[in-house]
Amino acid sequence: MKTNIAIILASKDFRDEEYFITKEVLEKQGNKIKSVSNEKRAIGRFGGEVLADILIEELNIDNFDAVVFVGGSGAIELLDNDISYNICRKCIEKNKILAAICISPVILAKSGVLRDKKATVWSSNMDKSAISIIKENGAIYSSDPVVIDGNIVTANGPDASEEFALSIDKILKTSNI
Repeated sequence: MKTNIAIILASKDFRDEEYFITKEVLEKQGNKIKSVSNEKRAIGRFGGEVLADILIEELNIDNFDAVVFVGGSGAIELLDNDISYNICRKCIEKNKILAAICISPVILAKSGVLRDKKATVWSSNMDKSAISIIKENGAIYSSDPVVIDGNIVTANGPDASEEFALSIDKILKTSNI
C-alpha cells in the first residue's frame, strides 16, 4: 500500500540534506511524496532547489498519512506560525504521523503536541535554546538522534536524516493508517 507523505520546507534556508535524504529514503520505501512550502520555489541553505507541489496554506491533512517538517534556519523564520501549529494539531487529532527534524521540533512544541512526549531537537555546545523551548512547552527532552513517541518522530539534525526517514516509514508500515 502506497502512503502519502507531505514534506514541509521553508522557501529559504531549509537544510538540504534533511529534505533530499529524507525524501529519497521515503520514496525508495515506496512512499509517495508531495513537497509543501510557504512559496512555490524553495532554496536550501546549500543551494538545493525544490518546486513545491502544494503551498502550506492549501495543505489538506486528509490527503496524507504523514506530515514531515524539515529544519534549517528558515524553518523558524518562515514556518514557526499559526498555519504550522494548526497542521500539527490536526495531524494528531486525525491520528496521522507527525515528524520534525533539526530545529523544527520547536514548531511541534509550540503547537502543543509535544506536551508529555519524548522528543529531540537540534542543539550545539554554543546554543541550547531549542532544548529550552521544547522543555518549556512540555516535551521530555532526549539527546538521542531520533526519538519516536507514539505517532510523533523527531530527529536532531542532518546526520540523523536517514534514520529519521526509516523511522517514519516503519511507523507507517506498522500502524493502522
